[in-house]
Amino acid sequence: MGKCLIIGCGGVASVAIHKCVQNDEVFEEIMIASRTKSKCDALKDKLSGTSKTIIHTAQVDADNVDELIELINGFKPDVVLNLALPYQDLTIMDACLATKTHYVDTANYEPEDTAKFEYKWQWEYRDRFKEAGICALLGSGFDPGVTSVFSAYALKHEFDEINYIDILDCNAGDHGYPFATNFNPEINIREVSAKGSYWEDGHWVETEPMEIKRVYDFPEIGKKDMYLLHHEEIESLALNIPGIKRIRFFMTFGESYLRHLECLENVGMTSIEPIMYEGKEIVPLQFLKAVLPDPASLGPRTVGKTNIGCIFIGKKDGKDKTYYLYNTCDHQECYREVGSQAVSYTTGVPAMIGAMMLMTGKWQGAGVFNIEEFDPDPFMDALNKWGLPWKESFNPDLVD
Repeated sequence: MGKCLIIGCGGVASVAIHKCVQNDEVFEEIMIASRTKSKCDALKDKLSGTSKTIIHTAQVDADNVDELIELINGFKPDVVLNLALPYQDLTIMDACLATKTHYVDTANYEPEDTAKFEYKWQWEYRDRFKEAGICALLGSGFDPGVTSVFSAYALKHEFDEINYIDILDCNAGDHGYPFATNFNPEINIREVSAKGSYWEDGHWVETEPMEIKRVYDFPEIGKKDMYLLHHEEIESLALNIPGIKRIRFFMTFGESYLRHLECLENVGMTSIEPIMYEGKEIVPLQFLKAVLPDPASLGPRTVGKTNIGCIFIGKKDGKDKTYYLYNTCDHQECYREVGSQAVSYTTGVPAMIGAMMLMTGKWQGAGVFNIEEFDPDPFMDALNKWGLPWKESFNPDLVD
């Protein structure tokens, strides 16, 4: 079917690459490229011979547009799947524009010097991608990603209009450490320590970090404390789901995690402002990342499940209706299949599916699109096929 260039070789990329190789009818050839070529080579060695997919590797600096252009021109992929850091979205988009290549990512751009999550930088590429006749698919992870596809699916099949969406992200996994993050510590801690916000009646309402707490009884998991955070899919869903009055995002955190985070914040270890240390400039959060357990090492020791989904409230045929779409994922089952825990798995599988949608032509368009702007049905079918089956409830507990 085609060729895919995958930039990045961390936990999420590893899952996506495993899934591309499983899906060898679509992904005939892939190239894994990252700053550290030895990681790409090790993954290639592990996967070579397990399917018909031909695997190539390369070294690339994803901050360097010229290097990226040279790599794309050499390999000539149908799609570039960006699984590097969110700071590198724009350089990779620039390279895709220069080479007229489709682009897919899992998280929106954020500048390295401010913990600010907005789509405005990537949305500014709309006209240029349209003129180039190529598609940029933004946010093909789980949240954003699957949660946005869930929203499009609910609107298409279950509602005439959706008024309220609560996105709930529960990780009930236990890795046994007093404090560790399940994905890149730098990105994770920046997200959690930022102010929260939600969309209501056409505008943003800002909250203090962790100010709003709720307890929710998650299917297959039980009661967990969850906290309102800002999250990027709220911004695009507010534009793309007609009739919406409020969208909130909640994530679960355990007491130990929050206690450690508070201490680290109080002593300045979560700061992204550079400081001088022994004649060198260092960023405290980057130093903290270096001393914390590598998220990739958590797989073999993490037990428990994740539950991520959306609760919708709206109207169908003039009547009030509630609907809950969600997925549960078992950390140990994910590890047995692809060598990664469920947090990487739930992002890596949809990343592969998003690339597949463009490579097979199921989704087509010239410009920059958020994932809920396409027909959700083929993506929902692929979730069931490739390891993230979804479940639904027509009488869910609501969040007050």
